[in-house]
Amino acid sequence: MTLSNNEKNLSRRRFLQWSQAAMAAVGATPFLGGAARALGATTAAPAHAASHVDYYEKLGVTKIINAAGTLTVYTGSIEAPIVQQAATEAAKHPVHLVDLQRKAGAYIASKVQCDDALVSCGCCSSLTLAAAACMQAANNCSPRDIPQNASKMKNEVIIQRSHRADYNHSMYSAGIKFVEVTGLDEYKAAFGPNTIQAHYLNSYPSQVSHEDWLSVAHSHGIPCSVDVAAEIPPISNLWNFTKMGFDLVCFSGGKGMRGPQNAGLLLGKKKYIDYALANDNPGDGVGRGMKVAKEQVVGMAAAVDWVLSHTEETMQGDYHKRAENIARIVKNVPSVKTEIVVPMIANHVPHLLIRFDPAVVGKSTRDIVTALRTGKPSIELNPNTGHRPNQGIPSDANTLVVGVWMLQPGEDTIVGNHIHALLSNKKKA
Repeated sequence: MTLSNNEKNLSRRRFLQWSQAAMAAVGATPFLGGAARALGATTAAPAHAASHVDYYEKLGVTKIINAAGTLTVYTGSIEAPIVQQAATEAAKHPVHLVDLQRKAGAYIASKVQCDDALVSCGCCSSLTLAAAACMQAANNCSPRDIPQNASKMKNEVIIQRSHRADYNHSMYSAGIKFVEVTGLDEYKAAFGPNTIQAHYLNSYPSQVSHEDWLSVAHSHGIPCSVDVAAEIPPISNLWNFTKMGFDLVCFSGGKGMRGPQNAGLLLGKKKYIDYALANDNPGDGVGRGMKVAKEQVVGMAAAVDWVLSHTEETMQGDYHKRAENIARIVKNVPSVKTEIVVPMIANHVPHLLIRFDPAVVGKSTRDIVTALRTGKPSIELNPNTGHRPNQGIPSDANTLVVGVWMLQPGEDTIVGNHIHALLSNKKKA
């Protein structure tokens, strides 16, 4: 049977009247839950949004006291409160991803005094996108050519031999080939028709200064990138390297910036940031799998705001007091000597060195590290513990290195007491 227009309109009105009556009968919100009850639905309502589930506990994952630092293996830093809040709010609303990326990049660039910026999914992602940007700029190619056709294109990146590290693998993803140099003369002679980029790793020993590195590369018209993943603080490093002349600067977001652990920043010249964006998600370039969720993009904008809300002094928080507290707790243990140092290269915050004589203590550094890790609570020390000097931390085989900046309130005392007990050969901390 076919309904007339009048009958159709009448049916709509009756349905609306019925549904309004149902809502009135329920007299409660949310609508969906009330309507379901009015209709006699048997589906249970979802658990109350305010209920709290500790998924670490549910998954059987051990929480640790992080006396190591902002290392990825220990899930980086704890996000600043403003970052957590910003990400939670962003999660509630869909937006156009490319629009968000571009506007967040422009906002961040305006804050850190550079041409343009891109929120990446970590410093390694920034390195990949920087290499892809330089590849595309040098070859005037499509992102779809990278890395498939890299061997047929200009693809050489000059790097100091002392700067070769695991982090370099992220640049290989763009199809580049490294040309290693050991000093200024070799560096000057290394430029050729296939050179597309000169890359600098700031946290490793260098035979060529920043100034010389930039001057030589730019005299050949070659862009320079720098890996400064863990160089916040100081705050001024957010603009120091771009003002120095680096075309592309790669930061981690989940270290001293206290942003999302799975985010980073690529700062630099707009020309190269545009190329990086062309190679990034959600396009068809090498960064297709390097997706940055809306929560992380917004989180990094908030992280930059958080960093810039500090002075260089307040950025150091009470780290020195935490180190002094642990030093005070262990100072009377036989053979123990303590020293507070601030590394000159990366992680520029106070670290406590606890030196001891294994013959007196009756334990090695490995024994102590294992006991802390397997104890309750589980405590992780800085990985420079028991190793030779590295990145400005003058450790040795008989030195415990305590990174205090990721400790939560009261954890410095817990760490101090547990280390004191182990060095004193006591059974309980």
